[in-house]
Amino acid sequence: MTRTLRVEADGGSRGNPGVAGYGALVRDAVSGDLLVELAAPLGTASNNVAEYRGMLAGLAAARTIAADARIVVAMDSKLVVEQMAGRWKIKHPDMRELALQGRDLVAEITTAGGSVEFTWVPRADNGDADALSNRGMDGEHVEDWHGSEQARDDLTPSRDGEQEPVRPPSGRGEPTRVVLVRHGVTEFTEQARLDGRGGADPGLTDAGRRQAEQAAALVAELVGDTPTAVITSDLRRARETGGVIADRLGVDPEVDPDWDEQSFGDWDGAAVSDLLRDAREDFTALRDDRAYARPGGETHDEMAARVTAAWERVVARGGTVVVACHRKPILVVLAHVLGLPFDRMWRLAGSPGSLTAVEAWPDGHAVVAFTNRT
Repeated sequence: MTRTLRVEADGGSRGNPGVAGYGALVRDAVSGDLLVELAAPLGTASNNVAEYRGMLAGLAAARTIAADARIVVAMDSKLVVEQMAGRWKIKHPDMRELALQGRDLVAEITTAGGSVEFTWVPRADNGDADALSNRGMDGEHVEDWHGSEQARDDLTPSRDGEQEPVRPPSGRGEPTRVVLVRHGVTEFTEQARLDGRGGADPGLTDAGRRQAEQAAALVAELVGDTPTAVITSDLRRARETGGVIADRLGVDPEVDPDWDEQSFGDWDGAAVSDLLRDAREDFTALRDDRAYARPGGETHDEMAARVTAAWERVVARGGTVVVACHRKPILVVLAHVLGLPFDRMWRLAGSPGSLTAVEAWPDGHAVVAFTNRT
């Protein structure tokens, strides 16, 4: 029988905008057992932002407990309930961004076999979540997992090999919001040639420019009026893609060559079909051996070291940042924040012109909001 979980969430702001905080809890809907309580301050924010943040925290906790459950989200915010149910339009850019995060959580739960529904309840029936949100507004951080549903039941290896609980990154301050955009196609992309750091450095084709324009429209919808920086790699295809995005946002792009694609040395521009026919063993090594490099090129580890350094600089600057770059650098970032082994990062798709969004904190915590959105 499918398990049913009930999320109760709220948020508030003393000033609107003012000192804000959220609260959320998850119950077993059948037994009524309290499974988790969450609260955190949000600095200065509006009531609506705080309510959304409470919903996101509660929904993420329910997913951690049982992603394949039927999850009922109960809130006294009619705005959040109606917008998440798709019945009301979302005009404010902050609300759009938070709603996208919520919809991605819903998609993850649906993919796992669960379901999510949103229901409005009178404020008098949401007192527990309201009390938690007041604790958040008072500056208190709450993360209490109860009974057999403690976070210890959902463990992930830490970097030193020990086990640590997966915890939502609440209470860590505002994250840096990063949108990674893969460049549009070039002639090399269309001809299935290795398109690396060296060689001819081709620009976008007509199809690639259309992809860049579509990516720019998606970025503009995502960030709204939020001040946003645009960074590109030093390669022409990324600079052209980033330039279209920067024009759409009305900002000047910055160039950081550490976001460049891997250099394939003497194979830059080579047709993949020729390499599979004439040098299959070496081609396999280029993909599967992180220490392999072509003459004049670089290894995966060398490329990953500079990309990771560039990523950490972006996270440290805060705010919202768009980075127009390449497939392998995007895979490096995702593998870095998710702790994926080298041989598994290839399981992540990254289409030309696609968007990948990550919220990241300087202490290394990160949340991947979505990947490969076109």
